[in-house]
Amino acid sequence: MATGPRQTGELAPSIGQWSVRVQSAGEVREDVRLVTAARNGDRVAFGRLYDLYAHTVHGILLGKVPRAEVDDLVQDVFVTALRRLSTLRDDRSFGPWLAAIARNRANDYHRRSTPDSLPPDDASDDGIASAKVRGDHANQAAVILNVIRSLPDAYRETLILRLVEGMSGPEIAARTGMTHGSVRVNLHRGMQQLRAKLNLKPTVNNEERETP
Repeated sequence: MATGPRQTGELAPSIGQWSVRVQSAGEVREDVRLVTAARNGDRVAFGRLYDLYAHTVHGILLGKVPRAEVDDLVQDVFVTALRRLSTLRDDRSFGPWLAAIARNRANDYHRRSTPDSLPPDDASDDGIASAKVRGDHANQAAVILNVIRSLPDAYRETLILRLVEGMSGPEIAARTGMTHGSVRVNLHRGMQQLRAKLNLKPTVNNEERETP
């Protein structure tokens, strides 16, 4: 399968400067066509689905399991999806169905792991201050990722999909099954908590603003 996700620790363009791109009707139709073809045994079509959805699976797992395990678990998720594709009831629901497999795979990982095998959370105030002093972009990106991973699960997943995987709010909703409103709220509240931990001044833009 082709590689799709960003390297772990790499962030999308700077916080607060987001572009919005809604998944087009043509893209939705292509997804359905590819799922139907893959269900009928077309491995090329399934490979194309991997290219389209690897960022989503990578982002979901990155918020839930040790970073060193993410790439292997991405492969596990797609192998599971290929094996279970005949059980998918609606080809239009491939994204949310795949996201559920990824979340379940992360839960399975933790059930099978001992506490000693999980890395400690290194999103400490000392770590953040140290990264700022050094001015090392790569290190700052890693620290920001660690801070995101310390947030509540809903905010963590949505922020990683946005800031690490570079997905827009509408894309996150389309590929995970969340409502657009839930994505907006999670991004807004998650960014508030992230900025507070990083001591950044708040900014407002159309995608991040929380709506009733």
